[in-house]
Amino acid sequence: MLAIERRNQILEKLQTDKKVVVNELSQTYEVSEETIRRDLEKLEKEGLAIKSYGGAVLNESNNIDLPFNLRKKRNVVGKQKIAQLIDEMVNDNQSLMLDASSTSVFIVKELKEKQQLSIITNSIEIIMELFDAVDWNVLSTGGLAKEGTLSLVGPQTDRMLKGYHVDKAIVSCKGLDMKKGITDSDDLHAANKKTMLESATEKILVADHTKFDQAAFAQIARFEDIGMVVTDEKPDVKWLQLFEDMDVKCIYPDE
Repeated sequence: MLAIERRNQILEKLQTDKKVVVNELSQTYEVSEETIRRDLEKLEKEGLAIKSYGGAVLNESNNIDLPFNLRKKRNVVGKQKIAQLIDEMVNDNQSLMLDASSTSVFIVKELKEKQQLSIITNSIEIIMELFDAVDWNVLSTGGLAKEGTLSLVGPQTDRMLKGYHVDKAIVSCKGLDMKKGITDSDDLHAANKKTMLESATEKILVADHTKFDQAAFAQIARFEDIGMVVTDEKPDVKWLQLFEDMDVKCIYPDE
């Protein structure tokens, strides 16, 4: 097993159990405890774990971007529900901007029966997913390749996005906070998502229930900057009231 594969598996275990123990990992992967400690040091340097005596605990800060392969495994059912709701809103021949989130990947998979969509995205994963969508126009933003997130970000991405106007922008976030607004883990992602929203007629935020009452490092937008929130569960009354006050439509499954 490659070291990166082992570290990803350790990170998955951290996501599930919130902590790991060095001697247990050493036995599981049949490597020395020193090798496991180096793995944990690497995860700590990446901001994903916090070393503790004899092991490590998960860094649960919203300012950390998990590797894409782990993010797309989290709350799969919720993301599928959101994707189904978005599918009902998108018509043939429409143009969309989609960010480089795991939720957006679920959305494009759900949209594949649509005809002649135009998609602008900074997601490498979405571009790969849509290579077989023969009657779609798929445009890559270009930009700086962001390690681990399969995304393209930065000023070049912004310049490309500003050159287009689309029917719908669909973006995600790391957190929704009543005072801090809609936030993400770093400035580059936040800026590109903000530009997507500014470049669309319909401004749609997709956020599963775990993102509510959370705040991350950089603001994407205020609530009055969006027109719709699509989520996987009915939000608390306080959130429904805020959305009503801000004239933001909130869509969630009827269950």
